[in-house]
Amino acid sequence: MKIRMGQRLLFAAVVILFLSLSAVPAGHTAPADTKFEISYSASLDNGPITGRVFVMISKTDRVEPRLQAGSYNASVPFYGLDVNALKPGDNAIVDASVLGYPVESLSQLPAGEYYVQALLNVYTQVHRKDGHVIWVHMDQWEGQQWNRSPGNLVSEVQRITLDPSKGFNVKLTLTKKLPPVEIPPDTEWVKRVKIQSRMLSEFWGHPIYLGATLLLPKNYDQNAGRKYPAIYIQGHFGLGAPFGFTTRPAANPESEAQRKARLSRSARETGYEFAQAWMSDDFPRMVAVTFQHPTPYYDDSYAVNSANNGPYGDALTKELIPYLEEKFRLIAKPDARVLTGGSTGGWESLALQIFHPKFFNGTWSLYPDPVDFRRYQMSNVYQDDNAFEVPNGDWGKLIRPLSRNADGQVTLTMREMNRLEAVLGSNVRSGQQIAAWDAAYGPVGKDGYPRPIWDRLTGKIDREVAFYMRDNGFDLRYNVEKNWPEIGRDLAGKIHVYTGDMDNYYLNLAVYQLEDFLKAAENPKSEAVFEYGRPMKPHGWQPFTNAEMVRMMAARMNKTAPGTVTDQ
Repeated sequence: MKIRMGQRLLFAAVVILFLSLSAVPAGHTAPADTKFEISYSASLDNGPITGRVFVMISKTDRVEPRLQAGSYNASVPFYGLDVNALKPGDNAIVDASVLGYPVESLSQLPAGEYYVQALLNVYTQVHRKDGHVIWVHMDQWEGQQWNRSPGNLVSEVQRITLDPSKGFNVKLTLTKKLPPVEIPPDTEWVKRVKIQSRMLSEFWGHPIYLGATLLLPKNYDQNAGRKYPAIYIQGHFGLGAPFGFTTRPAANPESEAQRKARLSRSARETGYEFAQAWMSDDFPRMVAVTFQHPTPYYDDSYAVNSANNGPYGDALTKELIPYLEEKFRLIAKPDARVLTGGSTGGWESLALQIFHPKFFNGTWSLYPDPVDFRRYQMSNVYQDDNAFEVPNGDWGKLIRPLSRNADGQVTLTMREMNRLEAVLGSNVRSGQQIAAWDAAYGPVGKDGYPRPIWDRLTGKIDREVAFYMRDNGFDLRYNVEKNWPEIGRDLAGKIHVYTGDMDNYYLNLAVYQLEDFLKAAENPKSEAVFEYGRPMKPHGWQPFTNAEMVRMMAARMNKTAPGTVTDQ
């Protein structure tokens, strides 16, 4: 049988029409629009507002949905969209094309009853000293927490039915602004300060503040003529007391089983237990200090001078520390300054010692962020092509992990973490970990924002950025190896590094490579100390209590400058 050309075309058209109709399930029509419309009124803010709008969707209202969103391991679905000069009464549209986490699109959301809320993270335009004009979220002393930041606009929580297959159009009105942060009151033992940094304010063209929380020694007020050495504790933004110090025992004391489990992970004591040592009659008399130095990109500057963040290293060592030394009777000498910190603070405490080898008298760095960028998490950013995938032969690709539990089970992939950051903010404004490194270590892009080490959605590594980071000293192993003839003498005996062998973020791998160099270093020998928790010790492991570490620091100070620390 033969079919003419015209008959063939007609037959094909009928088949296509049949297939298109059969693709819609019986009883259903093609999906309608799936979107949220977010707006605010002039009574709340005169506008216009540039920033990023979020919609959070939760199955529970145990807390507001905004407080359930944004974590990489337990976030409810949420979606983020930049808004430019949004005026009162105008709508920001979050639809199925807007990227989300962990559910990528609204169209993939299971039908059901949900609690929804909207939030607008407010940006400020800054005219930086380097000539760039950009929009960033200026920290309000909350530590770059977009879902808690004072002044951000939020809606009431609504309970609604969402079914992407049927479509929906939900209007959410931003009705209030988040309140200011409540600063804990000072006590006999704990004091807080906040100063405007001249250096950083000049760089940003906007007021930038530095803060410190100080834990004073016993009988500090009774010894008005006495000066004290200082422990500078590095870490994420926080207003709590150094070392978790508290004079109040836990309302619900841990059971013996809970205590045993805690001590199996780390020897670190509770804040109340530490306080008993600190307040005792025979404990080293020192002042413990934490810094508050949030940037427009993260809750913490990484304590270094940076093309994107500005001169935080100089601001801390030339503005904040001298201010504290004068105001709180601290000994203004290198022998009387030591460092510690964990994770981010572990990297910072090591970096401050390396970048300022004569200024500090030692660092006790705990489970530091990557100290060798050949192990930037699990990537070698100088050689690998992609941060998300590991080549597997000529044809295969394996997923690169970001985190694991102490048993080795992968708990998060690099791709997932970076999608979360892409949802939280464009132009490296997520306020999360990868963005923090880009801002602290990387170059400025042509648009004035940090140039990322890799693409957030594809994982493609930018080697020029990687080598910029290395050549500017942020690969700490490369830094000390290259500069050992000049700085080795001032670092000998000052470096102590501790990490678990099953660090949840694979940070032990870079530490091994730093140890390889420092153990082999000559002229002079490094006298560096490295200790690893085994077996299966996770992120957060340390082999001693904080009180024991303070005594080790005091011994170091008295060895290099006898009489610096006393216990009376």
